Amino acid sequence: MSAPTAAAGRKVNRIDTKTRFGPNDQVDDRAVLIAPNRPALTDPFLLLSEDWFSSPGFEWHPHRGLETVTTVLDGVLEHGDNAGNVGALAAGDVQWMTAGRGIIHRELAYRNEHAHTLQLWVNLPRSKRMTDTRYQDLLAASRPQIEQPGSRFDIISGTVGGVSGPALNNWPITGMIATVEPGRQADVVLPGEDRAFAYVLSGVTKIAGRTVRAGQIAWSDPVKGTATSTLPLQAADGDTPAVVMIYSGRPIGESIVMGGPFVMNTNQEIQDAFRDFHSGKFGQIPRQARLKYR
Repeated sequence: MSAPTAAAGRKVNRIDTKTRFGPNDQVDDRAVLIAPNRPALTDPFLLLSEDWFSSPGFEWHPHRGLETVTTVLDGVLEHGDNAGNVGALAAGDVQWMTAGRGIIHRELAYRNEHAHTLQLWVNLPRSKRMTDTRYQDLLAASRPQIEQPGSRFDIISGTVGGVSGPALNNWPITGMIATVEPGRQADVVLPGEDRAFAYVLSGVTKIAGRTVRAGQIAWSDPVKGTATSTLPLQAADGDTPAVVMIYSGRPIGESIVMGGPFVMNTNQEIQDAFRDFHSGKFGQIPRQARLKYR
């Protein structure tokens, strides 16, 4: 998508490579792209994990004070929460959950077969931490796309090139999946005040002139003094398109405390979250059956 002439060019400030952790009692394999140990550098994004699982997956567990954005890369993800939401998502679908004041949910591989997902944790400002919970299934088939010669943009959240994604936000977030054909270039227009990351799902691409390969994430910090900015993508020559997940958001700039599945602003608030969960203030853990086989 072409950028306005007044838009400032972005640069890549750092590149990280995902860390593989292998199997544990929930997953067949796990990797982390955004670790939660330096939130000031990744604000407003807290965590990006990649998981491969069959059984048991992630049974009922709570969250408070954040939003989770789960993208299905392969397989089928069965999900549900204690507000009665339930469903199954296929490859390309996105589930945007606002934990807010407290929710209990689960994420399983449908029929215990296979699910490969990316889950992004998005921070919320103090004023929105205890907002109402919300579940949004953003299906690939119904999301808008921008097509131009040599590239395609699947818009999940925010407005890109005049096209708005379906996600409802408590904090403004731009999110998309970009596909750039080999040897072609595309410019991504983002708010200048945003911090952005680009995770290469497949292929090799130059992002703002720096080579980034599949399994690597490139960070672009806010560009001061400009309303709009461009992040150029250049796919490598060859036979494989570059597929890149791109998200951006304005840093919140508040101190945070993370305690397991909870994100708050103080240690006392984390203690309160655990107490509220164990005393039933999040609601009861559902006795919801698994989805029936089709």
